[in-house]
Amino acid sequence: MKNGQTLWSREELILAINLYAKLPFGQMDHRNKEVQHLAGLIGRTPGAIARRLANYASLDPVQIARGIKGLPNAGGLAESVWNEFYNNWDDVFEQSEMLLAKYKKVEVERLYEIDWSDLEKGINKERVIKTRLNQYRFRHLVMTNYNSTCCITGIKQPELLIASHITSWSKYENNRLNPANGLCLNALHDRAFDSGLITVSAIDYTIQISNAIKKIESAEVQDYFLKYDGKEIRLPKKFMPNPDFLMVHNNYFKGKMEAI
Repeated sequence: MKNGQTLWSREELILAINLYAKLPFGQMDHRNKEVQHLAGLIGRTPGAIARRLANYASLDPVQIARGIKGLPNAGGLAESVWNEFYNNWDDVFEQSEMLLAKYKKVEVERLYEIDWSDLEKGINKERVIKTRLNQYRFRHLVMTNYNSTCCITGIKQPELLIASHITSWSKYENNRLNPANGLCLNALHDRAFDSGLITVSAIDYTIQISNAIKKIESAEVQDYFLKYDGKEIRLPKKFMPNPDFLMVHNNYFKGKMEAI
């Protein structure tokens, strides 16, 4: 460590990985406004934040697989924080959001520009806030991960895109916020995915179309579905779809096929 430098605290490292999760890969340099904002919050330079993000990139298995080395020598504490996130995403990400709210001196639900004006008083208010906030967080993480692009069609219009959970929101509560449990899909293919009419292979990330769709003879089916059958999805640059989650959906997809 150079003279004048101070060791990173655990809180600072948690806030840095929170930002790493939210920024599109390739937009993590010192000129980024969010990098500059975090620097101001914790009293570090934008360059220091950018270097820490590059440290995290060196630990990211997706970047390693892509041949991107990042900035090595992250340090033992940084590696520990990284592993905590990836082994217990929902709980640790929630903690990082609460920490960010503390540094910003706001309530955690005010971290994002969400309209809360329709909330009604009552015993369910807190639950509604948490559910809506988590839905917003998940969408933000998934959209960032896929650069606001449908992984099947390449559509880039945000209004037409949905952050789709690979596994059920209700059954897999510990991975509701995990971006590796998400796909960015347009509304049509999101509905088909949710219905088990299409899936993404856990083995090679290829799109699989059900027989229920294949047996429909129409130009629209060919254009909207069949031309994508067997093709690899557009892969994200940070959080790859977890094969274990995809296998759950693959089995659901196969169950649909047996019933047809």
